Formats: sequence, structure tokens, C-alpha cells
Amino acid sequence: MEENDDFIYDPLKSDAIYQGVDKFSPIPLSVSSPKIEPIDKRLVKATAFETMQLQANQQILMLKKQADLIIEQARLIEERLVISRKIYEADLNFEPVVGTVYHVYENKGKAVLSIISPNEWGKKQAYERHVCSARLLADKSWELLK
Repeated sequence: MEENDDFIYDPLKSDAIYQGVDKFSPIPLSVSSPKIEPIDKRLVKATAFETMQLQANQQILMLKKQADLIIEQARLIEERLVISRKIYEADLNFEPVVGTVYHVYENKGKAVLSIISPNEWGKKQAYERHVCSARLLADKSWELLK
């Protein structure tokens, strides 16, 4: 016969007999004891898996949205580089100042950068066509103005 502090095992009865304090018993000892029901391990695992799957999907969706935002920001930077290259290819007769709005005109197929806006020319335009207006940013790239 093997003996533990709280349980005595009787091989003839093949049951363990609890010998400890009644309120700490792992099994109900009387009719008034709280009902102890076995847990459904499949249900616990399924619920845990479902919760984990939902949480993982929410995190993946959030990361996809962040990635889309980063890709959009990269696209805008690339677009700004293309615009900036075209503006710097225009004829510059001065050094542009950061934060100032400039205007790109086309005259005889050649781009020209000017500080004078289209509505400041009056009746006679000095150039054939106004291409765009842009502001010089601190990183020396250009932001198109609508």
C-alpha cells in the first residue's frame, strides 16, 4: 500500500481515499459540496483556437493597412522626385528659396522657372503656356500645388 499525506491508495479497492481537510478536497465529499464538472477539452481548445485566429487576423489586417500606407507614401515620394527632376531641368536664372511658390512655364518647347504667377503677368504673357505651380520644400524637392 502506497501512502501520500492526503491520499491513501488501497490496491484491493483500487480507489484513492482522501484523508485531508474536507474543504480542500479535489472531489465532492457530501451532497452540499459544490458541483464539480469535468471540462470539455475539445471545447476549450476550439474556443482558444478561434480566439487566437481572430486576434491574429486583426493584427494581420492592421499590418496590411500599415504596409499599404507605407507603399502609398513611397509612391508619393517617387512622384515628387519625378516632378522635382523635371523642374530642375527647367531654365533657372536664380536660386530658389525654400518655402516659396514658383511657376513653371513653357516657351518654345523649353521649360522656365519663374517667381511670377500667371495672374501677375497682366494682358501680355511672357511665355506660351503655364505648366504648373510648385513650392520648394526643405529637402529641395518640389510639391505641386493644385
